[in-house]
Parts: sequence; structure tokens; C-alpha cells
Amino acid sequence: MKSLPTDTIDAAIVEAVKKSSVNNELACADATAVAVTLNKPMLEVGLALDLLEVSITKCQLGLFGYYPQKRIVSPARHIAPELEQAIRERLVNGALPCDAAWEIAEKAALHKMKVASACEALKIKIKPCQLGTF
Repeated sequence: MKSLPTDTIDAAIVEAVKKSSVNNELACADATAVAVTLNKPMLEVGLALDLLEVSITKCQLGLFGYYPQKRIVSPARHIAPELEQAIRERLVNGALPCDAAWEIAEKAALHKMKVASACEALKIKIKPCQLGTF
């Protein structure tokens, strides 16, 4: 893990990342927990991870960070009309922001990967990531 001047990023984030990461990797859910616990924006945590050269793994939407296949999300075979409508209503420049995907999942009481799977079937990209990875 890279050593940085203390004025570059929040020291509390650095400490939390050091405690939570293993082999310079941190799961998306753990990065989210750091942001929530410290009441920091996820993008700020993502920037810190980038500056510390800590890789984010196991995207909660299944889009990246899974070994050996990299991504684990696959296109849904069936999409409820309400889910498709919710996705289409939240599109920004033809893509669904990650935070919108999470909100849709929470509101519909679905796993986040179900929303990602629907997007795969609809050929809708999910971006930008709340942590800034994509």
C-alpha cells in the first residue's frame, strides 16, 4: 500500500482502508462500509483507494472483481415491467448510474445484481460507479 502525505486524503479513510484491505484489495461492500462508518462520500473513499493503490474487488452489481471470470452478472431471462420502467426512468445519457441501480434495488427489495442483470438484458450500461472505478 502506498504511503501518502497526510494532507492528501482523509487520515480516517486511510486508517480504515489499511484495517479492511487484504493484499492491496478491498471488496466493494467493505469500501461502502468505510464510507458509511466514517460518513464520507463513496467517491472520496474511491479516490483514497486509488491513491493508496488498493484495488476494488467484488462489485456489488457483479460487474468486476471476481476471480477468475472477472464479472459474474449475466443477462436476466425475464424482467418485470416495473423494474424495466424504474431503470429507464433513471437513465442518464443512456446509462444507469450505480447509485440509481442501488436505489432501485432497495426500493424494489431486490438484490443489486438483479438490477444489473436486467440492465445486461436491456443492453444498458451501468455507470458511473459511486467509487469512481468506471
